[in-house]
Amino acid sequence: MKKFKLFTLAIMLFFAIFITGFSMFNNYEENLYPDQSLQTGEELAKIYCSNCHLFPSPSLLDKATWKKGVLPNMGWRLGIRKAGDDPYAGMEEDEAQLVQAQNVYPLEPLITKENWQKIVDYYLKTAPEKPLPQKGVLPFGDELKGFHAEEVFIGNKVTPKTCMVKFDSATSLLYVGDANNELYAINNELQVTNSWKVKSPPVDIDFPVKGVPRVLCIGSISPSDKKEGSLYSLDDGATASMEQIHDFEKLARPVQFAEADLNGDGKMDLIICQFGNHTGKLSWFDGGDPEKEHVLKIQAGARKVVVRDMNGDGKPDIVALMAQAKEELLLFLNDGKGNFTEKVIARFPPVYGVSYFELADFNHDGHPDILLTNGDNWDLSPIKKYFHGIRIFMNDGKNNFKEKLFIPFYGASKAMAYDFDGDGDLDIAAISFYDDPDKPEQSFMYLENKGNLKFTASTTKLAANGKWLTMDIGDIDKDGDTDIFLGSYIYSMGELTKLLYKGVETFPQILVLRNEKNK
Repeated sequence: MKKFKLFTLAIMLFFAIFITGFSMFNNYEENLYPDQSLQTGEELAKIYCSNCHLFPSPSLLDKATWKKGVLPNMGWRLGIRKAGDDPYAGMEEDEAQLVQAQNVYPLEPLITKENWQKIVDYYLKTAPEKPLPQKGVLPFGDELKGFHAEEVFIGNKVTPKTCMVKFDSATSLLYVGDANNELYAINNELQVTNSWKVKSPPVDIDFPVKGVPRVLCIGSISPSDKKEGSLYSLDDGATASMEQIHDFEKLARPVQFAEADLNGDGKMDLIICQFGNHTGKLSWFDGGDPEKEHVLKIQAGARKVVVRDMNGDGKPDIVALMAQAKEELLLFLNDGKGNFTEKVIARFPPVYGVSYFELADFNHDGHPDILLTNGDNWDLSPIKKYFHGIRIFMNDGKNNFKEKLFIPFYGASKAMAYDFDGDGDLDIAAISFYDDPDKPEQSFMYLENKGNLKFTASTTKLAANGKWLTMDIGDIDKDGDTDIFLGSYIYSMGELTKLLYKGVETFPQILVLRNEKNK
């Protein structure tokens, strides 16, 4: 009798599991292949796009850009390929294997061809014929006032390839990285005092209070998933040599790093942004030990971090910008032991091209606000975009951020906030790298704050002589005010030709804007 009951229970349990499993399978299939009769192209786009990133409205790009650039790649990411399509074309075998391991381009379709065609039709029918124009563009005023511009030439380079400028306030030296695997130190007379040959283009450097500077080398400037980045330590400058730091030599296209004691053990930890291309991650290393890695985010596009106590509990938190396909600004709240809780501050559609951010208190309420640029215009949609520009997000005091101001600026690559004129409010220096040089002098924009976030824009004629990839600020001439340093990177002969056509005759690596407030 007991055996019969047990047998009956087993049968009932089997059918229950079978029915549940069948139901789960059906639900999975329904999610994967929604009922076509109930789904429009817009609904399908929102379903599938939102699985990876914020939904991109068709109005963000014109029809031709959707058709030729974005939609084919979107299809690949959903396993939809036409005969002869090869997402790995141009990649070396080891790089292709890395991308394949992440299943960026799945072999099996994640959507039916019918549903995919609905999405394509929705974008091509709804998108504008031409890119929408920017609205509310600030007019550029007279020649930049309050600054004196000086060009800096290093060597006999025809085409500048400056990939880093970073000022050391302790020594008043400006460190300049060149994509030809070179690093320079420049003094207040704008003369080279030291130089180093490095393994790959230098993109970041820090200046510890105790110890020598450390230099982060990207590996490949061009998009890549190869693990060729490295971290070096400079010597005391006497022999201009460099030393590998532990085993930090297989980083996936790293672009920035920071240091802080994240777990309260009295040792400084390293946070490294590995941008990658299709793959990447944001990690911190306990005590700076490469064998003690803690991954905060496995995601391509780790662009920048700022370490700061954001909730007033005395523990260092991390604010991070993630670029590439899944563009977002994240807050990692620290429990003091190196355990983090992630909070999304802001998300953006994948074509926004977020490029930089920093914390700044614009309303003087004691809570850090966010200054952010979006204008990365490479890859699949290199057109002028009406939503490119400079954004200010205000903090409500509880780390909830709301966009307060948007200043249109094609190809915006970086913006820095500082009270340059000493009137008590924050001004902004901004650069554009990704814009086609119709008005090359407007690749730099100085925004003077007239109060209550009301800005006027100006530039300098010498800004026309470069494509400004990077920027930093500091008092290089030790006169008590803050100067601005721009680094030029001309990517191709096509860009050089366009500048020559515009009448540009000199191509400096660096443009120094000396602040004359205290003169």
